[in-house]
Amino acid sequence: MAANIRFLNPETLTKPPGYTQVVEANGPGRTVYLAGQLGLDLDNKLVGAPGDFGAQCTQAFENLRLALAAVGADFKDVVRVNNYLTDISHIATLREVRGKYLNPTALPASTTIAISSLARPGALFEIDAIAVLPAKAARRAARSRSVNRKVKRVKRRRK
Repeated sequence: MAANIRFLNPETLTKPPGYTQVVEANGPGRTVYLAGQLGLDLDNKLVGAPGDFGAQCTQAFENLRLALAAVGADFKDVVRVNNYLTDISHIATLREVRGKYLNPTALPASTTIAISSLARPGALFEIDAIAVLPAKAARRAARSRSVNRKVKRVKRRRK
């Protein structure tokens, strides 16, 4: 987690369960915006049996974890999440799954919305996020991308 991030639950607001009211990030660092993730596998199919909210929710968090890893981040770097459920009665399951992924000592700001449907038929849950990485992690991720490009070039030459 970047040292320039402050998680704050002001005494003038209720202390919420599972998220933080205010998250402040000051430079230097890098902000990463992650698109909404569904409970899809690599074959672009919804996981679990039809209507299995727990399986879809877990897969969506796994997909978010993989998206974060692609830029050298993880859940400790997440400062904001939006959760979209097609049935608010699944909120307890969402809280259970979320608790396995998010940093309990620095929970991101969060909004949970019940909606009539998602863009993918049969999808029950979607999550998007914003992460802030420390400047050091930003440099490390850039070096990692550079190394990956060099490795790919060498592999292509060997073929």
